[in-house]
Amino acid sequence: MATLHPFRAVRPLPGKAQEVACVPYDVINTPEARALAAGKPHSFLHVIRPEIDLPEGVDEHSEEVYERGAFNLKRFVEGAVTVREDEPSVYVYRLIMDGRPQTGIFGCVSVKEYDEDLILKHEKTRPVKEEDRTRHILTQRAHAEPVMLTYRDSNAVNEIVDAEVTSEPLFDFTADDGVRHTIWRVTRRDDLVAAFATVRPLYVADGHHRCKAASRAAEEVRRSGEPVPSEVDYFPAVLFPVSEMHILPYNRIVRELPVTPEAFLDALDLKFDLVVDSGKTVPDEPGTVCMYLDGSWHTLTLPETSGDGIANELDVARLSEHVMEPHLGITDPRRDPNLDFVGGIRGTSELERLVDRGDAELAFSMYPTSVEELLAVSDAGMLMPPKSTWFEPKLRSGLLVHLFD
Repeated sequence: MATLHPFRAVRPLPGKAQEVACVPYDVINTPEARALAAGKPHSFLHVIRPEIDLPEGVDEHSEEVYERGAFNLKRFVEGAVTVREDEPSVYVYRLIMDGRPQTGIFGCVSVKEYDEDLILKHEKTRPVKEEDRTRHILTQRAHAEPVMLTYRDSNAVNEIVDAEVTSEPLFDFTADDGVRHTIWRVTRRDDLVAAFATVRPLYVADGHHRCKAASRAAEEVRRSGEPVPSEVDYFPAVLFPVSEMHILPYNRIVRELPVTPEAFLDALDLKFDLVVDSGKTVPDEPGTVCMYLDGSWHTLTLPETSGDGIANELDVARLSEHVMEPHLGITDPRRDPNLDFVGGIRGTSELERLVDRGDAELAFSMYPTSVEELLAVSDAGMLMPPKSTWFEPKLRSGLLVHLFD
């Protein structure tokens, strides 16, 4: 069974939701966060990216950043634009992007079920990001942002959700990027909790680091010897049926080549099916990648994997096995600073921009991993390479905040 845990959310007043709501912490960098929050004192970016309220150049992993985040959250909770629900609730959250709706359930899920693999993972976490989010959770005594989970469709759950969205919503606004966000407080809370108990398993879609950080935070609170608040054993999630999920590619950039661009292309041409100067920016089918190097786009067909299992058959794994490791020396994509990742929503123009201005020497445009591959990898108990999936639309942060107490 899957636990859907109601919680007493801290939320903005309905008329302030659009002022508060912001993109998740991990889709923007610090300069972008500063720009987005400029002139917006109520933006939740001040909580999840608190370095924007400190002098430029501050280390985002310094103690003063975590303390500022806790201060900003306290100010948010006690401020005039928010309220805290009188009783625990669950919610329905609908996003509409480019005319396509995606409707899920917003509640809390169990740390214990995550630890016991009843909430299945498909990626390893990166240690630096895992540690960062754990420190924010512990300092703020809250889970500030929800993760995105998915589950196989349930008629019983769908029936209740479909009925709930006919009522008056709590929030309904369109964000700057054109995505519409609508949230309803569920009236048949206990019925939905009971219906959801028949669902299993749950799958992590977006937010592996926040899931792992919630688990680590709960463990550290228990080890501290201090009283353990019951809410530390749950963390917020929006749960979507598989039929409504949409995955974009997660592209790669390489900061520095170990050889000249010409030597790199020659090495690939000797071993692979390489089309030089193809001009193609997006792969047409699985098994191919497009590369941007030295001002030109090239197309590379990836060989089959030599490993076993569905995870090794993914394009991101085949790229790592046949190109990243032998030709670029990148053997640990979780930790290697020479490798970075760019969400597909930014498009291939972002890859060109990063290479052309010298932030990277090489970029890979990937074919997206499918939802079916995600479920198959998770069901097999395997893990994908890091940053294999990019989900859109993104949830907005700051709309329903989960405190420990």
